[in-house]
Amino acid sequence: MNSALVVIDVQESFRQRPNWAAVSNPGIVGQVDRLVAAARDRGDLVVWVLHHEPGTGNVFDPALGFTRLIDGLTPLAGEPVLTKTSHNAFTTTNLQQILTERGIRDVVVSGIRTEQCCETTARVASDLGYGVTFVTDATATHPIEHWDAPAGRSLDEILADPRTLTTDAIVARTEYALAGRFARIATVEELTGS
Repeated sequence: MNSALVVIDVQESFRQRPNWAAVSNPGIVGQVDRLVAAARDRGDLVVWVLHHEPGTGNVFDPALGFTRLIDGLTPLAGEPVLTKTSHNAFTTTNLQQILTERGIRDVVVSGIRTEQCCETTARVASDLGYGVTFVTDATATHPIEHWDAPAGRSLDEILADPRTLTTDAIVARTEYALAGRFARIATVEELTGS
C-alpha cells in the first residue's frame, strides 16, 4: 500500500443548506462509493475527513448532528475518520502522520467542495511531497456569489446574478489551477475501470 484515498467532507451538513439544490454533483455519494470500493480492492488506505465548527450553531457544529457522512458511505474498521477545523485536511488533523506511518506516497482527493477543501488539500499535499490525483467527478461544489453581493439573498437571487460563478466555471478553474502544477486530474472511470 502506497496510496490513500482521502474523502473530504461528504457530510450531511452540506445537504442541510439551501444551496444543496444547486450542487454540481448530486450523485457524489455514488461516485465516492465507487472510488472507495476500488481503493479497498487494491488494498489502498481510505481516509475519511469531516469538517467541524464547534460552538457555531451552524450545520457544521457537531452538536446539531449533521457532521456525519451522507447515508450510503460507511468507513470500515481501521479506516481513519478525522475531523478538521481548517479548509485543508492536513493542518488541524494528524493526516500527515497517518500517511507517513503507513508509507503512503500518493493521495487521491475527492469530496466537497471542489474549489475549497478539496483543492486546498490537493495543494497542501503536493507541497508536502505527495503525488496527488484529483478526481473532479467525485467532488461537488455550489455556485459562488460575488464577494460584494448583498447578504441573505435567496438561492434563486444568487443564481440569477450574472456575477455568480457557476459550478461549471468553478470546476474548470480548479482543474486549470491544479493540473500539471499540484495534481493529475482523473475521473472515477479512469481509477475504477468502470
